[in-house]
Amino acid sequence: MEDLVLSSEPQAAAAADSEAAASAAKSRPTNLVLLERILASLDEDKAEDVVQIDLRGKTAIADFMVVASGRSSRQVAGISEKLSDRLKHEYGIISKIEGRDTGDWVLIDTGDVIVHIFRPEVREFYQLEKMWQPGMSPAQDQG
Repeated sequence: MEDLVLSSEPQAAAAADSEAAASAAKSRPTNLVLLERILASLDEDKAEDVVQIDLRGKTAIADFMVVASGRSSRQVAGISEKLSDRLKHEYGIISKIEGRDTGDWVLIDTGDVIVHIFRPEVREFYQLEKMWQPGMSPAQDQG
């Protein structure tokens, strides 16, 4: 009987180690690790014209903003769906998502990084990234 108890201890330790590993895999990544994973996901799904904007010290809403385009409403929705699924499975991050149903402009808020995925025409109309580029504002661009 003692042998069973002793032999089950390594199994219990192995189970605890695998639980710890699973928990570590779902731990919250740093903002830079999250940014890199988001950029990789966008690349994997063939997002176009990806721009990353460092917001640190400019606003409290997030540390980074990423703006990207998809070729169609369907691709925009697909890119956003896959990105949110990857972040949920890899880091346990439940992202807030707006606009996925129409697929013209999808906003994904991960907390540290805000991602905007547009159809090209919609992106050109709003010119969102120009608001955050150093030394440039939309009002200056129109003059």
